[in-house]
Amino acid sequence: MENESPKKWSFQANKSLTKAKASEFSIRKVLTQLRESLNEEDERIVIPLGHGDPSGFPSFFTTSVAEDAIIDALKSKKYNGYVTTGVGIPPARRAIAEYLNQDLPYELSAEDVFVTIGCRQAIEVSLAVIGRPGANILLPRSGFPHYEAVAAQIDLEVRHFDLLPESGWEVDLESVTALADENTAAMVIINPGNPCGNVYSYQHLERIAETARKLGIMVISDEVYGHLTFGSTPFVAMGVFGGIVPVITLGSISKRWMVPGWGFGWLVLTDPNAILKQFGFADSIKSYLNMSSAPATFIQGSIPQILENTKKEFFLKINKLLNESADLCYDRIQDIPCITCPSKPQGSMFIMAKLNLAALEGIKDDIDFCLKLAKEESVMVLPGITVGMKNWIRITFAVEMSILEDGLRRIKSFYERHATEH
Repeated sequence: MENESPKKWSFQANKSLTKAKASEFSIRKVLTQLRESLNEEDERIVIPLGHGDPSGFPSFFTTSVAEDAIIDALKSKKYNGYVTTGVGIPPARRAIAEYLNQDLPYELSAEDVFVTIGCRQAIEVSLAVIGRPGANILLPRSGFPHYEAVAAQIDLEVRHFDLLPESGWEVDLESVTALADENTAAMVIINPGNPCGNVYSYQHLERIAETARKLGIMVISDEVYGHLTFGSTPFVAMGVFGGIVPVITLGSISKRWMVPGWGFGWLVLTDPNAILKQFGFADSIKSYLNMSSAPATFIQGSIPQILENTKKEFFLKINKLLNESADLCYDRIQDIPCITCPSKPQGSMFIMAKLNLAALEGIKDDIDFCLKLAKEESVMVLPGITVGMKNWIRITFAVEMSILEDGLRRIKSFYERHATEH
């Protein structure tokens, strides 16, 4: 019998998966383009200043406490099976609550904590549970584009509020108020900031909380870079203001412990008045996670040991390295006329620098700049358009100091070769 084609196929691809233009996937696409632009005949090492993963550099290797915790969990043979719940095993949830309680004026319980496969899944869960029909969310520009990608997939409307570079990338609260309406569910802040390297003061976070309360919206606080600070402004958890406004806190061990490949994060209801629970958010989160994948069981089993036993010296060493690298990066940028940086980073591992295209010959925009830089100097930096800032670039300074210095020297050489003649 011959195969006959149906008159009409009854399936089609979900187009929402390709909607977001400035998304996590376009970052990967651009980084792939940069790698493809590299000159194979250039015998110099490639300088990777385009992504936030310092784990492969010896100065940023994780602590032996974390490695031993993984080994102990595996050798115990307690964590080779399935987890019985998607929200996380009780010891891991308790350990995260105790870890976060160090920064809060009230106590979280294990029931407030939900474990996730890194902070990306925490983003996906938090947006999914607010994504009712017609809802919108307020996102920072610039920010981490995985939010836009997820919102596009679930048809959650995105509205962008500005960050103010001249004020340390603080939130423009007037624009937040202007954007919000009766369908606004939440605003997102990223503190310490990716991609801007900002750290918000206690006073600014309090103003954010008061603004959100006035508007009747919750705050989703992305603190994946929590405590990676090295400037004059200390890290303050947004959950400190949970008594003013409900806060969903997102975090992970990826950045502070330098293990982004381990894929362990959390979503926490930092909401002492239990407003989110009253509206059913805890139940919705449980339902979502019980239908999805969970972090590897042995990773969950290692979390109490990692969070409780890591020495302060490890964190101090990492922050000292980041401070030195940020200083070097900011200082060297001052000697490159085609890029300017509004302020030295205070946290995370990134710096945003604005391109002065008038100072360059034959460079159209930030993508063109980055592609030609990769080809001519074997240096990879991220075009700002991928994080919502056209004609800016994001430079990662969490690499070995010698590599960073070499990369910045090559960027200066690139400028000198393309400088506009006066």
